[in-house]
Amino acid sequence: MTAFIVRALIAALGLWLATEWVSGIRIDSPAMLILTALLLGIVNAIVRPIAVILTLPITLVTLGLFLLVVNAAMLSLVAALLPGVAIPWFWPAFWAALIVSVVSFVGNAMFRPGRALRDKD
Repeated sequence: MTAFIVRALIAALGLWLATEWVSGIRIDSPAMLILTALLLGIVNAIVRPIAVILTLPITLVTLGLFLLVVNAAMLSLVAALLPGVAIPWFWPAFWAALIVSVVSFVGNAMFRPGRALRDKD
């Protein structure tokens, strides 16, 4: 549970950066930012694997680049479910998903559970 909360906070940081850097994305409040990150984590755990399997042929043809489109779709789905989040069209969702993915990759690499145990060796 702690790992999920840490990942949600890292995703919230990525979403905040996306709202600052990508024009057109709006999240009304800090509480809505945290809720968006939590819902994004749930959507990525449940819906994204199904979407990845369904789009596997095109993902293979594009050498995995289509996963960015899947990530943008997941972010757009979360925005559609929450009233305080606005993503107007595909390209802001795409760039926001890219920013959230990079921030999540770096954050999860830094705060990986069990990392402290491996670093002591």
